[in-house]
Amino acid sequence: MKIPSPLPQEPDALPVFTAKQRNAPAIDWYRSPISKEEFKSLHRKSDLLGALQTGGYLGLYLTTLTLAIVSFAFWPAWTTVLLVFLHGTVAAFMINAVHELGHGTVFKTRWCNRFFCKIFAFLGIINDETFQESHIRHHRYTLHPPDDLEVVLPIKLMVRHFFLSAFINFKDLYYTPKWVIEKALGNFKGEWEETLFPESDPKKRKAPVNWARVLLLGHGLIIAGGLVSGYWIVPLLVTGSRFYGGWLFFLCNNTQHIGLRDFVPDFRLCCRTFTLNPVVQFLYWHMNFHTEHHMYAAVPCYRLARLHRLIRHDLPPTKHGLIAVWKEIATIQYRQEKDPEYVHPIALPKSSSPT
Repeated sequence: MKIPSPLPQEPDALPVFTAKQRNAPAIDWYRSPISKEEFKSLHRKSDLLGALQTGGYLGLYLTTLTLAIVSFAFWPAWTTVLLVFLHGTVAAFMINAVHELGHGTVFKTRWCNRFFCKIFAFLGIINDETFQESHIRHHRYTLHPPDDLEVVLPIKLMVRHFFLSAFINFKDLYYTPKWVIEKALGNFKGEWEETLFPESDPKKRKAPVNWARVLLLGHGLIIAGGLVSGYWIVPLLVTGSRFYGGWLFFLCNNTQHIGLRDFVPDFRLCCRTFTLNPVVQFLYWHMNFHTEHHMYAAVPCYRLARLHRLIRHDLPPTKHGLIAVWKEIATIQYRQEKDPEYVHPIALPKSSSPT
């Protein structure tokens, strides 16, 4: 899952492929074996665990928002700046909430998934209708373009990309309102959007268009209310939180596929798993276990750590922490810059089935 802009890539930048090229057969993915009993247990959804993850994240979001408003009214300016930035750091993971709830695996009660998905999609200015349509294909055809264009290798990230989004993301500030307005007007551009929402199927376009209009109206009212009341801090914290404080999200979310392999039927070769401290893992909705998530996409995020423990003997060596992961990524990027044909070697256990 990679979403630096409303759709994972700027539509105009996508390559053009024929319809015939898109109709690829299903991929016979390798999945690390688990017993039937474990399979059933791991796929069990829990309203309690779903509430702890969802309520905990929403509570943290509301706590930083409230503290920033209180600071704006009563505390020194430097405290407000720090709290606003902290709030942006938390809010940046809104797309991960939408991603997990969109899978329908967080709550056992189905409407809860849909309800909270919409809450987070609104707060994060995310069109969950377009995202979920794209993400279904990403799982089915991971890194097999043109059938997956949500993530396309090679991904080149430099230090400057981090700083462009770590503090204030001016690019996203420009593209997101533009993109939402386009969708509200019913405009779908680029090969990927037209693949997901073909002009020949206007009914399919109805839901993303309607949601884009909700985003425009809702956030328009928030901005207007904040400006009229003099509490401009509120729209800054609600509508604006998508556009600043993305440093930690950048470091977490961009690890998922960068530097790995495309056109392979093995998630161990095209997805990256690593471990994190519990706080960041919670914020990231446990997506550091990304190989496991792709292997068994219906396993709730709060059970991925357990799945990892069950199959880690069948996975490449697992790195711990963001520093170790980004050292590896930097090495891969450097080698690929020197040699575009370089393929990062991934050590699979000798007992694994061939891929």
